[in-house]
Amino acid sequence: MTTELSMLLWSVVLGLVQIALAATGSVSQRGLSWAAGARDGVAKPLTGIPARLFRACNNFLETFPLFAVAVLLAFVLQRHDSMTLLGAQLYFWGRLAYVPVYAAGIPYLRTLVWAASIVGIVLILAALF
Repeated sequence: MTTELSMLLWSVVLGLVQIALAATGSVSQRGLSWAAGARDGVAKPLTGIPARLFRACNNFLETFPLFAVAVLLAFVLQRHDSMTLLGAQLYFWGRLAYVPVYAAGIPYLRTLVWAASIVGIVLILAALF
């Protein structure tokens, strides 16, 4: 398995962890009956760390498909070089750092870490052209 595919695999694991963290935070504020119910009504807004974990998870779900497609294209096209390697690592480590930085509410660092993960995707795509 290439390093890029390993980063993709670990990103899937990270995504599952983020979903679990967001769900746990949601249950802590909305209650188990809301989580287990039909959720037909309007949900109580999340606040604080649970709200930030939920938003971080949504942000991951927005960027992950782009990363996955880029890595899989690199694999299918047999384009593996220092750019794809760096790009995959930037994405994964950036997304990993994003979770605690966002949960802690550190505004400018959060944006910087997010940008690093986006640069990772761009590097992989650049290697494909």
